[in-house]
Amino acid sequence: MTTPRSVVLHPGAMPQISRVGGASTTQVVTPACGTRSFLTGFTDIPPGAAIPLHYHNCEECILIVEGVARIEADGIFHDAVKDDVIWQPAGVPHRFINPSDTQTLRIYWTYGSIDATRTLVDTGETGPILAEHASNG
Repeated sequence: MTTPRSVVLHPGAMPQISRVGGASTTQVVTPACGTRSFLTGFTDIPPGAAIPLHYHNCEECILIVEGVARIEADGIFHDAVKDDVIWQPAGVPHRFINPSDTQTLRIYWTYGSIDATRTLVDTGETGPILAEHASNG
C-alpha cells in the first residue's frame, strides 16, 4: 500500500457543480486526492436563495465562510454568521437559507464519510455526494 502524501488543493481551479436554487458546490477533498475517511468542499448560495431540506447518512460540520445564514435544522431555525460552525448529526433534516439581498452565503462543509449521501426530504431521493458532477455552464 502506498503512503498518502499531503497535497495543496486549489478550489478556485476546480469545477463547480450547479445545485437547485442557483447554489453551486465545489468538491475539494475527495478520494481523488487520497482521503479515505471524509469529504470537504464549498457551497455558494446566492442572495435570497436556499438549498432544499435534506439530510445525510453521516455527520456534517459546516463553517460559515462569508455572509449570513438562516439554518433550519430539525424544524428549528438558527442564525449564523461568518466564522460560526454548525454540527449536524446524521439523519437530521436541515437546509441553509441566504436571507441577504446582496451578499452570497459561502459555506465550507465536511462530511464524516467518503460514502456520504444526501436525501431530499420532499422527494425521498437519495444520492451519493461524490456522484454529483460539474455542469458545463
